[in-house]
Amino acid sequence: MSDRKEALYTTGEVAKLCNVSVRTVQYYDTRNILIPSELSEGGRRLYSADDVKRMKTICFLRDLGLPINTISGLFAEEHPEKVISILLEQQSTVLKEEIEERETQLQLISELEQGLKTLNRFSVGAIGDVAIIMKSKKKLRQLRILMLALAIPCEIIETGSFFYGIFTGNWLVYLAWLPVVLVLAAIISWLYFAKVSYLCPECHEVFRPNFKSAFFAAHTPTTRKLTCTCCGHTGFCVEVYREESKTEKEEKEKN
Repeated sequence: MSDRKEALYTTGEVAKLCNVSVRTVQYYDTRNILIPSELSEGGRRLYSADDVKRMKTICFLRDLGLPINTISGLFAEEHPEKVISILLEQQSTVLKEEIEERETQLQLISELEQGLKTLNRFSVGAIGDVAIIMKSKKKLRQLRILMLALAIPCEIIETGSFFYGIFTGNWLVYLAWLPVVLVLAAIISWLYFAKVSYLCPECHEVFRPNFKSAFFAAHTPTTRKLTCTCCGHTGFCVEVYREESKTEKEEKEKN
């Protein structure tokens, strides 16, 4: 029986069989991940069938997103099958986090597109306005829920004592509770306005009006008609959550 010499493949042939570029095969060679089985008399690199299988494995692991250093370390292991499951689990976690990050970015893009549709005119400043509104949206919603939770008991007390006066003719309870409710309402309003600022549609600056101006201003659920303290424009300004300044954060840390 005659011996058949094992077929050998050039760099170009390996690249074609694995559907990659010649430079990719050469790169893995320089990284010592895919070492040729032989060198021809002319110095050409020649790869065996096992080398081709190794190259296909490398390509598969790269398609899974595993970095070169990790693949190199995997091949260096005496029992790589014991390590591959751990690596795949780790890579799965990384990919899930990337997917969540991309989904968040898509959501932000969608919100930005919706916000831009509501603008009367397009400008870089307008994009900044939408970005500020989007950033404060969640915190502002949480603040409003908290204020509502504080205001509901006051409303219940005021309404209850009012109807008690109607049905019994005794208005002392209502008159006694009324000043308390008004004080509590003022405190809740003060706490609320201490946590919000307003975005001017004219100069695109965020400003804080005084309590009296904000409290008595005409308003919608998301805007108030105010005079901007930065440019003097009077009109409906968008309510946003007020972020603490660097100085305020430093003062809070000291205390």
